Amino acid sequence: MVAECYVKGVSTRKVDKVVQQLGIDGISKSQVSELAKSLDEQVAAFRERPLEAKAYPYVWLDAMYVKSREDGRIANVAVVVATGVTDDGHREVLGVDIVSAENEASWTAFLRSLVARGLSNVKLVTSDAHEGLKSAIGKVLHGASWQRCRTHFMRNLLSKVPKSSQSLVATLVRGIFEQPDSDAVWRMHAEVVEKLEARFAAASKLLDEAGADILAFSPFPKEHWRRVWSNNPLERLNKELRRRSDVVGIFPNREAVLRLLGAVLCEQHDEWAVARRYLTIGSLDALVRTAENPALDEQGKPLAMTA
Repeated sequence: MVAECYVKGVSTRKVDKVVQQLGIDGISKSQVSELAKSLDEQVAAFRERPLEAKAYPYVWLDAMYVKSREDGRIANVAVVVATGVTDDGHREVLGVDIVSAENEASWTAFLRSLVARGLSNVKLVTSDAHEGLKSAIGKVLHGASWQRCRTHFMRNLLSKVPKSSQSLVATLVRGIFEQPDSDAVWRMHAEVVEKLEARFAAASKLLDEAGADILAFSPFPKEHWRRVWSNNPLERLNKELRRRSDVVGIFPNREAVLRLLGAVLCEQHDEWAVARRYLTIGSLDALVRTAENPALDEQGKPLAMTA
């Protein structure tokens, strides 16, 4: 019961009240932590399990920071998380790890551990524009395209526009993503770049240079676009992880971080396993029919658009 309360984000004070109602004198914070160690075996099995799907066409990657005691001091450590969609359309939590900081080396090691466990046939990876992460994706997930998170990019773009004009620019850019097919997406992208150039040169340049990254979704089936062009699904999961970790505040060590957040992710993974498919079988059939590596020019645009 104590371990379940711990995973659900119940504070130690409230756990103490619960156990008193059960006729136990009380329970300390250290006792809660000790009893929660019963989760370790379950979390370890979850983190080390083989990834058994034949393909994981879409993968999302992100990190969040929590406070943990490290060598007698309090430090921020990064919790790196990967989720994906299997070839039958179900979502999975692929992996979680703790690293000292986000950099190419830590992301490379994490991705290699996923590949060693069976991650394969990845077509598109969605993440923010962290340079170390981008390099790691290119180094480990050969043949996968990289989709820059639309939401993160929009924030970056609007920071280059006066506040009074941000609504106008946001509306123009959203129009790019509302087109019916890949060719129309690229045409609208070019039009918006041109419209912004006169008044918002910096924003126009950023949008132009980021075209191949923010529109990497466009060759894939349209039914999947809204699912894959941002990191929002993983951001929502991170918000739940944050809610649970905020109850703890400062973790005593990295093992405690993995114990709590690993158990939360394991719980979410189980819920997804019995939930409705994230992507339908019919749309996945369309993915198989889609050209895996469409011909692109040097800027990453479909050759049909450069004619």
